[in-house]
Amino acid sequence: MPKISANNSFQTVITTFEMTPGTCQDLLEALTDAYENFISKQPGFIAAGLHVNDAQTRIANYSQWEKREDYQAMLRSEEMRKRNRIINDMCKNFEPVMYDVARTFG
Repeated sequence: MPKISANNSFQTVITTFEMTPGTCQDLLEALTDAYENFISKQPGFIAAGLHVNDAQTRIANYSQWEKREDYQAMLRSEEMRKRNRIINDMCKNFEPVMYDVARTFG
């Protein structure tokens, strides 16, 4: 489970995917498979969550990594490059962005 805190040293990555309602479930299944069978087993992986909007036109992915280099190594792997080509074909676009937690509330 992701732990959101401004006091952690994790690398946070938020990725948004834009797709049609007709491909949302397929994309969600592909992302779930990627996390269950590959991404979650990579060095430095901490946690992740997948969120779907009510119109099924966007998926937001929140992931945490020990360091940014761990995330980058996973992305550059042959396995993830292959998976990302398939994922890219299912959506209009997707954009991973690295963030630092600035503040938390609640």
